[in-house]
Amino acid sequence: MRPFRTRRTATAAAATVLATGLLVTGCGSGGGSADAAGGKVTLTVDLFGTFGFKEAGLYEEYTQLHPNVTIKQTDTQDEGQYWQTLQTKLAGGGGLADIQGLEVGRVASVVRNQADKFTDLGSLGIGGVNDGLVPWKGAAVKTADGKVLGAGTDIGPEAICFRTDLFKAAGLPTDRAELAAKWSTWQGYLELGRSYVGKAQPGNAWTDSAAGMFTAEVGQQKVRYADEGGKAVHDSNPAVKNAWQDSVTLVTDGLSAKLPQWTPEWNKAFTTGKFATLSCPAWMIGYIKGQAGQAASGTWDVAPGPGRTGNWGGSYLTVPKTAKHPKEAAQLIAWLTAKEQQAKLFTKQGSFPSSTGAQAEIKSVTDPYFNNAPIGEIFSESAANMPAQVLGTEDGVIGKAFTDALGEVERTGTAPATAWQHALDNIKKAAGN
Repeated sequence: MRPFRTRRTATAAAATVLATGLLVTGCGSGGGSADAAGGKVTLTVDLFGTFGFKEAGLYEEYTQLHPNVTIKQTDTQDEGQYWQTLQTKLAGGGGLADIQGLEVGRVASVVRNQADKFTDLGSLGIGGVNDGLVPWKGAAVKTADGKVLGAGTDIGPEAICFRTDLFKAAGLPTDRAELAAKWSTWQGYLELGRSYVGKAQPGNAWTDSAAGMFTAEVGQQKVRYADEGGKAVHDSNPAVKNAWQDSVTLVTDGLSAKLPQWTPEWNKAFTTGKFATLSCPAWMIGYIKGQAGQAASGTWDVAPGPGRTGNWGGSYLTVPKTAKHPKEAAQLIAWLTAKEQQAKLFTKQGSFPSSTGAQAEIKSVTDPYFNNAPIGEIFSESAANMPAQVLGTEDGVIGKAFTDALGEVERTGTAPATAWQHALDNIKKAAGN
């Protein structure tokens, strides 16, 4: 991506905060409340996947503006593992960071069942932190009595990332517009995959896993696992069943590399050429760069995906009730999620902004790593068509149950009907039924 590392003065940073309605005590002088008291503060940040704050230089910039603040980040690549650990810490009341990340599939559960575990950002002076975002982003973390439990970061408009070198070797086109036309539907994507594996080197699959395709296809639906009244519909929704069947076809036609996502072998495959395409929400851009490294620059590209829409992922930043430095944490959250920082994150890492102001600024962004792909244009189109998804309290649990079951089909040869039933049984167990 084009460099976007401009250093702003503390005065400019304060103006930004004022302009977005996020005035926080001490920002105008270049320091937080602890700075005013002359104290040193170490803020702990616990995240999953690749949010990109560190990689984009935002922590470095913030600590230059706030020299009495040190930021220490911990990461868990697998969001499922992160969520389990977070639940353990919330139950025990200890070990939580000043700032905890939260995936969109978990927010309904937190808002309805664990609101008392997180600090209302309004009580910390940043109640309007989500005012400049797409409306549904802020609404998802607002309780019935008006508490704001998180600050929105990115959203996950979808595309397809692909390996140009592997496509050329298999005699497939690499023109983005031509590919977008060929895989304008998921059936087209499967058909082109069958053509690819018929010409590719043995051991080189069309895509990484059925889980990736399933999650992307389901992510194109407004109603997925729960309807607008909160009723569970995961077992009857035709859209979920269609995504399941398409993903099973991917496996039975030999198009999957059968790699569990977020595992070491999956990460390694970004450099070995074991798969040629990847269902690719915007945040995956930064993940690919981190795993494939600079040596792979120019071998990857991006094209609009089936349906030219979808939403996979997106996150929030929260302050647990047990945070040691809640006010300073709120100041950092407000700054990280402001329009300017969201635009930088996309330009540097591919994390697509939920800020409407930032969205307006990044439409012309291209990415040299991905053959100068017009990622601003591609992901902006996907975001414009994106449904405002209905979020259920068990979305994260249900999605994982289905992708785990598809892993059974891929890696143990379980019959699809049996695996489907396993998913439904595991969902019932998780709900205590």
